[in-house]
Amino acid sequence: MSQSVDRALTLLGSLGDGPLSLEQAAGSLGVHKSTALRLLRTLEEHGFVLRQPDRRYRVGGRVLSLAHRALEDFDVRQVAAPHLAALNARCGYTVQLAVLHDGEVLYLDEVAGPSAARPPRIGRRAPVTGTAVGRVLLAGLPEDGSPEEELPAELAAVRRRGWAAESAEHREPVTCVAAPVAGSGGRTVAACALSAPASQVPPAELARMLPELLCTAEAISLACGGSPTPRWCENRCGARPAGRASRTSGRASAARRR
Repeated sequence: MSQSVDRALTLLGSLGDGPLSLEQAAGSLGVHKSTALRLLRTLEEHGFVLRQPDRRYRVGGRVLSLAHRALEDFDVRQVAAPHLAALNARCGYTVQLAVLHDGEVLYLDEVAGPSAARPPRIGRRAPVTGTAVGRVLLAGLPEDGSPEEELPAELAAVRRRGWAAESAEHREPVTCVAAPVAGSGGRTVAACALSAPASQVPPAELARMLPELLCTAEAISLACGGSPTPRWCENRCGARPAGRASRTSGRASAARRR
């Protein structure tokens, strides 16, 4: 990657956390103020940066415009598809992607395992109660100002640990574990699940695949604009948080504290 492009993108990422003075911008990149000023002026010319009356710089309207366009074209199924296929190849079990739609679970995609005991569920619906994916999606709903203690105990536990498990999923002889997929702002946008016939795969065996599931959910979350969490594992899913893409981005928070 060109050094100038790398620095400009790193600078935009820093501005995403709040306005910066010229000195702070230079410190976040580890460069001289004249270099930071050239970058800021170029970004300002293209509408990506705006200079405030207090002489600090903030994200410009062009960034917001591009973000809205990206969200309009965003397709979580398309983004998740290669990650679902990779998880299926690693573990051999059926992998599913589901969302909450009109108060029900809606299955968007599925990669079946060799021992799948039922037809694909793509496009099918299921109740949110009594299913692992349903509990994950319910636990990820906005709180609307209510403290977590007001959640049903079962959903509060799912939110704390970041996954849910179910045996005999939705009255079917299937074992399932599910994890949330988070988008921008940490909002749950989907659920990723592993399932297998209960007669062939006991819950404890499927639970051993939980690290792989969490890693896949994390990789999809990063692709959806979510932030890295301690579950991230480059060795398993190959996802790289945006913060690791630049050699200079790690200096931003230190510069802001000065």
